[in-house]
Amino acid sequence: MSNAHSWLGFIGAGKLAGSVIRGLLLRNVCAPEEIIASEPNGELRARLRTELGIRFTAENAEVAEKAEVMFLGLKPQMVLPVLRELGESAAGKLIVSFAAGVRISSMEEVTPARVMRVMTNTPSAIACAATGFAAGSRTTDDDRQKIAGMFNRIGTAVEVTDEQIDAVTALAGSGPAFVYTVIAGLGKGGNGEGLPSDVALKLAAQTAMGAATLALRSGKSPKELIDLVVTPGGTTAAGLRVMEEGRASEAIAGAVEAAARRGREMAQENR
Repeated sequence: MSNAHSWLGFIGAGKLAGSVIRGLLLRNVCAPEEIIASEPNGELRARLRTELGIRFTAENAEVAEKAEVMFLGLKPQMVLPVLRELGESAAGKLIVSFAAGVRISSMEEVTPARVMRVMTNTPSAIACAATGFAAGSRTTDDDRQKIAGMFNRIGTAVEVTDEQIDAVTALAGSGPAFVYTVIAGLGKGGNGEGLPSDVALKLAAQTAMGAATLALRSGKSPKELIDLVVTPGGTTAAGLRVMEEGRASEAIAGAVEAAARRGREMAQENR
């Protein structure tokens, strides 16, 4: 990406898009000067320009003019209006939407661009993203390879169908909030047993990270990993018994199901 017409473009640079930009810069996928972003919030533009060193504009049309690949970091209800606003300036471009609940078919109806969806999460900022991407009817193999390569550089990326993006949204997109809830609960328990709150939270977060890393690297199932920790009649068994009585696993699965259901509802609302 060495010239102005091959820049990466971001329309909207809020929480998720900003996290992706940070990850791309962290992994040297591109240089700051090779990214252009439009952001209506002037205060956010100024702060991110200083922090990230990328080029900012208040005009979506300028992003469409400069970039060959455009990411939409917009609220779902804004995706279709912005695509209509871009009109023919999006022709020949690849547009990748981060929005939950807006189907590729709905986007393809209002833009001549090639369209994909990516659902990732805020850990992309530290190149630890979990990402699902879906191709549209006009998507080329080169487009798919480009997006897969980019998001595998900042984490792990898998290709799914557009319909499966709702599940990815719930699991990967919303999932960090569910994990933080578990971390908060672990910390609260440690604090209740006499640890200072900051110490308890630090140990809780490190425990979650270590357990997740071991799960990824070992290839063992959660059940196998649990068995490595549990001693019959021991402390872990006592704690797990309380979690089972509280149906903790079912509650977390239910949270994913509720988030996915809301994604499907949003797809009906944004047509």
